[in-house]
Amino acid sequence: YYLWSSSNLSTILIIPFILKTFHPYVWMDMLYIRDLVCMLVRFLSRRRRRPLFLVLDRFLEQSVAHPDKKFLVFGEESYTYSYTDLQSNKIANALRAQSGYKAGDTVAMFMGNEPSFIFTWLALTKLGSPAALLNHNIRSKSLLHCFNCCKASVLIAASDLKDAVKDVLPSLLEQNVTVLLMAKDSDTTGIQSFSEQVEEATDAPLPRSLRSHVTFKSPAVYIYTSGTTGLPKAAVVNQNRLLTALVILSSNGVKQTDIIYVNLPLYHTAGFLVGLIGSIETGTTIILKRKFSTSQFWDDCRKYNVTVIQYIGEVMRYLCSAPKRDNDKDHKVKLAIGNGIRAEIWREFLNRFGNIQIREFYASTEGNVGFVNYTGKIGAIGRVNFFHKKLFPYALVKYDTELDEPVRDANGLCIETRKGEPGLLVSKITDIAPFAGYAQNEEQTERKRLRNVLKKGDLYFNSGDLMSIDEENFIYFQDRVGDTFRWKGENVATTEVSDILTICDCIKEANAYGVQVPGHEGRIGMAAVTLTDGVQFDGSKIYNHVVKCLPSYARPRFIRIQDAVEVTGTFKQIKMKLVEQGFDPGRIHEPLYIIDDRVKSYIPLTAEIYSNIQSGNIQL
Repeated sequence: YYLWSSSNLSTILIIPFILKTFHPYVWMDMLYIRDLVCMLVRFLSRRRRRPLFLVLDRFLEQSVAHPDKKFLVFGEESYTYSYTDLQSNKIANALRAQSGYKAGDTVAMFMGNEPSFIFTWLALTKLGSPAALLNHNIRSKSLLHCFNCCKASVLIAASDLKDAVKDVLPSLLEQNVTVLLMAKDSDTTGIQSFSEQVEEATDAPLPRSLRSHVTFKSPAVYIYTSGTTGLPKAAVVNQNRLLTALVILSSNGVKQTDIIYVNLPLYHTAGFLVGLIGSIETGTTIILKRKFSTSQFWDDCRKYNVTVIQYIGEVMRYLCSAPKRDNDKDHKVKLAIGNGIRAEIWREFLNRFGNIQIREFYASTEGNVGFVNYTGKIGAIGRVNFFHKKLFPYALVKYDTELDEPVRDANGLCIETRKGEPGLLVSKITDIAPFAGYAQNEEQTERKRLRNVLKKGDLYFNSGDLMSIDEENFIYFQDRVGDTFRWKGENVATTEVSDILTICDCIKEANAYGVQVPGHEGRIGMAAVTLTDGVQFDGSKIYNHVVKCLPSYARPRFIRIQDAVEVTGTFKQIKMKLVEQGFDPGRIHEPLYIIDDRVKSYIPLTAEIYSNIQSGNIQL
């Protein structure tokens, strides 16, 4: 008996070592599945609560439990949960007094990263009003388009964006839109100063009855994403999706005692859902920055005792490219959460800034599936397992990049890729993984739906992203497909850029695309154009045009003059060859130009300039 017991005990003790040797990630997988189950149970528990439990209710819970805790720090100013609650009440009550508004109406927010953004959004949730989060970089045509997408009756703008609002004011007034400026005075007819009204308003709580019409399927916010239509699309984030987002930080180990540094735009998914909504769940203090600054990043982290940072791939590269300091590892940051970091930057970041846990994840604003790299495997965006796939069914299918569509077999079904082979990520649309689509854009909503994928009659979401899965079940991002590329953390729609370029009277046709630049994430904008008959290329005029009409990240850095824009038999512009040729004057024998902000013009791209870009002497 003694020998039998000893033998079995030895076997039991050696099992963990065997598993670690032959299945090194099994314990991490089990912990992840445990966390996934716990998140699901908590989510379903909240879904069953009556009256309806929304993200706002979690914020109100935190306000009651920790009224004097710092919720938000902006520069030298700090705001407690209690103050934030009362200030949002004042904004909500001031808005209720507007004759052109009623509770439940959609309101567009045109604001940068500032406390008023958060106060205003909370006010709108208390009124049961969806908020359209407008990108504060957009102007004129794009601004009007985004506003009209969500059918808002009110526009609330930051004081520093007054000129941008004035540009589109006639169109807004034609639609009887109430325009409110977060300023104490306004000298423009049609734009009301809202700050004074807020100061005079009561901070009395808003009755729950004002949002009694809200269901889990009701729109909570509209977040804008670029796509193949050219102009941004308003992705509908409903109350159910917002409730799901509460767990983003807590599931990655973030606690109430943590301090998170939010310098990504609040109008984006990363800043809003991860930074703001995730912090409401945990009760974490938010250090809000107006915009990212390489030179101030680590000084801010030290000043505010930051423990959690957010990133996109470019952020990490910028930090690694900054001059080294003796105190690079002198900070309290323990977790970095984000997406888009390259493997070599990942390694360099850890070597330089210390043992920071990096949680790379994959998700999209409108998508219905996500992955998280909970093991720390460098380069991977996540890890796949049976349980996750059962909850959120997905597949990688073969994709024809020339035809810009999935490859199908003789039965008309998609073909799944093998391990290591790139494929289009598609995810099944189900009750637990819905796709809410785009506001006022059924055509683009339908284009993201993929039918008859693995069997007749099924329905999947087309992510537009190429992925691959290795033999160890790690999943890697490969590239984006279609007419969108990513630069400076922003999606750039090539159709929009082409449309803007052709408005300029010297350009007849334009084919915009993204090209790779050594040492940079994503692709930088380039355009192949044909000139209007009898008109010369005017670099200054085109420069002024794109600066006026496009945000900086969407402006084509390079322009290539062609005799004719190449198209397919179905009249689709051909981009693949242009992308492969890039902007190398040694390969391209047509005129090439590069944008030069110093002289405010497009100037000829010489071999010397090209060489300096390749060597990193010229930063783009």
